Amino acid sequence: MKTASTQNNRSRPIAIRQVAFGLALTFRLAHSLVLQMRCFLTFLAVLSLNWTSLVKGNEAMSVEVVQITREPHTHFFGYIGHVQNIPWNKSGRFIVALQSDFHDRMPGPNDPARVVLIDTENDYHVTVVDQSRGWNPQQGTMFYWNPANPETQFFFNDRDVKTGKVFCVLYDIKLDKRVREYRFDDTPIGNGGVAQNGGWFLGLNYARMARLRPVTGYKGTWDWTEGEAHPKNDGLFRVDIQTGKKQLLVSFHQMANELTAIGRDVKNSHLFINHSLPNREGDRIFFFARAGWSGQKGQRINHPFITNDKGENLRSNRIHIGGHPEWDYGHRMIGRLGDRQILFDTDQQLIAGTLGTPEIFPNPEGDIALSPNGKLFINGHKDRKNKKNFYTIYRREDGAYFRTKGFNIAHWQSGDLRQDPSPCWNRNSDQILVPGVSKNGKTRQLFILKLKQ
Repeated sequence: MKTASTQNNRSRPIAIRQVAFGLALTFRLAHSLVLQMRCFLTFLAVLSLNWTSLVKGNEAMSVEVVQITREPHTHFFGYIGHVQNIPWNKSGRFIVALQSDFHDRMPGPNDPARVVLIDTENDYHVTVVDQSRGWNPQQGTMFYWNPANPETQFFFNDRDVKTGKVFCVLYDIKLDKRVREYRFDDTPIGNGGVAQNGGWFLGLNYARMARLRPVTGYKGTWDWTEGEAHPKNDGLFRVDIQTGKKQLLVSFHQMANELTAIGRDVKNSHLFINHSLPNREGDRIFFFARAGWSGQKGQRINHPFITNDKGENLRSNRIHIGGHPEWDYGHRMIGRLGDRQILFDTDQQLIAGTLGTPEIFPNPEGDIALSPNGKLFINGHKDRKNKKNFYTIYRREDGAYFRTKGFNIAHWQSGDLRQDPSPCWNRNSDQILVPGVSKNGKTRQLFILKLKQ
C-alpha cells in the first residue's frame, strides 16, 4: 500500500522537470526577445547612421561660388561678419567695399582707399562713391550699414589729413554725400562696432592700436595716450548716433584694476582693445583687453570682458573663450574652448553646449559668424600647408554641414598683411561674402557663396 508520503516523493522529479522546462522555455523566450530587441536596435542604429550621413554629408546642402570683383584693383570688405556686420544694404542690391591699388604693405596717411558700391543687379558693376584714409587690410574701414536706415546709409572710418585725427563717417548713397562726421578733438576715435539694433556705436582709439598691434590700427594717426600703459581717458567709448555725444564706458585704468585683482601683473603692460562686440539685444558688450603684442614690453594679456551697454557691471570672464567670438541670442556667446566650438553663458559663466565636432570644425578659433536668422553658422579657417582658406557652413537644427573648396591666400598666411577668412552673411541668410587672393597673387578679390539647401 502506497502512502501519501511515498506518492509525494515520486511526484517531485516530475514537478522539478516541469519547472525546469518552464524556466528553459522562459529563458528561450527571453533570449529570443533580446535577440529581437538587438535586431531592432541595430535597425534603428542603421537608420540613424543613414540619416546622419544624409544630414551631415554634402548631399544636405551645396554652394555655388561667384567671383564678383576683378583686377586690376584689389577689392575687400575687411572685417568678419559677426554681430550682423552685413556688407549688403537692406534691399540686397548694393554691397559696400574698399578698392585699393596695393595689398603688399600697410597703408599710411597718403594711401587712401576708394569706398565703392558693387551693384548686384547690374553684373556687379563697381562705382566709387568716396575714399578713406582710415583703413587696414585686416579690418578694412569698419563698414556697417546704419540699422536706422540700412537701405542708404553706412558708416566707415577716416582720418583728417592735416591733424592725423581719426573719426567716423556716416554716408548716404541716395544723397551721394557724407551726412555726418563724428569728430572728437580731445579723443579722436573711430567706429569699433555698431549696436545691432542701432542707436549707438562703440568707439576705439585706432592710433593706440596702430602702436600696440599694427594689423588692427591706422598707421600715422594721432594718439593722445602715447606712453601711457593704463590711461584713465581712453578705453571703450559709446557714441550716440543721433546726438553725436560720446561716453567713456570702460577705461584702461579700470581694466588694469580688474586684471590686477585676479592676479595679473599689468604694471608695464600697455593695454589696447580688440573685438568690441555688442550683442543682438543691445544690452551687453564683449571685448578683449590685450597687451604684449607686436614685440611690446610687459606681460602678454588676452583677457575677455563683459559689460552692459552703459558700461556698468564690468565682469572679467572666468573662462577664456578663444578665437573670434560671436554673440548667440540673449547673453550666450559662440567661441572656442580647446578643440571645440562652444556655447558660453556669460551670465552664469558656464559652458552651455557645443556646436558640431572637431571633425566638422577643425579650427574653432577661425573667423566665425552666425546668420541673421540664427539658423546657420559659418567657420572660416586657414590651411597653411595648402595656402587656402576653407569655410564650413553648419545648420543648427539638424547638424547638416558643408565645407567649401579652398580659397587662395598665397603667402599671406600670417602677419599684418595676412588674408583672413572674414566671412560675412547677407540679410536673407543664404549668401556669404568671402575674400580670396588672385592666382597670380597680385590682387585680392571678393566672392559670394550662394547657399542651396
